[in-house]
Amino acid sequence: MADAKKAEVEAAPPTPKAKSKWILIIIIGIACLALGGGGAFFLVKKQAPAAAEDGADATAREAVKKKKVDTAAPPVFYKFDKPFTVKLQTEQQEAYLQAEVQLKLPDAQGMELIKQYEPELKHHITLAMMGKKASVIGTAEGMQKLANELRDVANSVIAPTSSPKGKPAAEKEAAATPEADAPVQSVLFSSFIIQ
Repeated sequence: MADAKKAEVEAAPPTPKAKSKWILIIIIGIACLALGGGGAFFLVKKQAPAAAEDGADATAREAVKKKKVDTAAPPVFYKFDKPFTVKLQTEQQEAYLQAEVQLKLPDAQGMELIKQYEPELKHHITLAMMGKKASVIGTAEGMQKLANELRDVANSVIAPTSSPKGKPAAEKEAAATPEADAPVQSVLFSSFIIQ
């Protein structure tokens, strides 16, 4: 008889306490999975706009490089808000250059890129001007060479792969004419004062 009671006890369904423990463990596990999944979703969602901005920047650069230049369309000009004032390399006495710089763009699409890269453009243009001597850029020919060099500097900042032969703008000789698909076609000076 003792064996029969023992068999009944083993065959009897588990007590409600054991069931409630398992149900509690399962609910906690599901809640952890839901919280982990929600956290992962928000992390991915926050990273997606940053990746989209990087993709938009690359897309804008590619659009500027790949577009065909429409010679019938009127050009667009971008004028920097303040003139550039730099101290030139000295030969005998100090000399300063103050120049209002405008960029000639083939169309309005390039205007957004210029605005996006304006701080970097200002920096590189200032550095390029500081490396000049007053006697060299004081002539019309010297001024045109400076304009061509600044055009190449601007193009290397906006579309780095468009610089010929992979040389930085400071190391190469400025070309007389720009590349047909260059975002900046020329640099123009509204005023050019050497003191």
